[in-house]
Amino acid sequence: MVAEPANVRIVRAGHEDLDDLVPLFDGYRQFYGQRSDFDGARAFLGERLRRSESVIYVARSDPDAPVGFTQLYPSFSSVSMKAIWILNDLFVRHDLRRSGVARRLLERAAQHAIETGARGLWLATGVANVAAQRLYESSGWRRDSEFQHYYLLTEPP
Repeated sequence: MVAEPANVRIVRAGHEDLDDLVPLFDGYRQFYGQRSDFDGARAFLGERLRRSESVIYVARSDPDAPVGFTQLYPSFSSVSMKAIWILNDLFVRHDLRRSGVARRLLERAAQHAIETGARGLWLATGVANVAAQRLYESSGWRRDSEFQHYYLLTEPP
């Protein structure tokens, strides 16, 4: 395990953090097989922040370098009649993986759900992303054994 960088702070991102978020978001997309697109990343994240359509937390280490982020989207559970948060993105720079930064981002996301009175958080990860699955399960997340999840694409991949 890599030692956690000294003085990592998890802060809620605002529009002023966009320049720092773009390379992390672009790295996240590349991890999932997409080609690099800084302009597209800037436009997408900028729009989410401008419209308050997501909540983004960024992990910063000394001296204020961005090292990871998580992005949460609001949703609702009709069954529980409560808000839920979808943890859609979680990414830590490659050189700092297994350092505890991702766990800290997960903890902050859980705290956000508590602060907003939400029922909880949901996420999905790649079937082959075993490292992430281990992290989630060791952090108290549970694999859904009750429901099958499906998706429908309305445009070509």
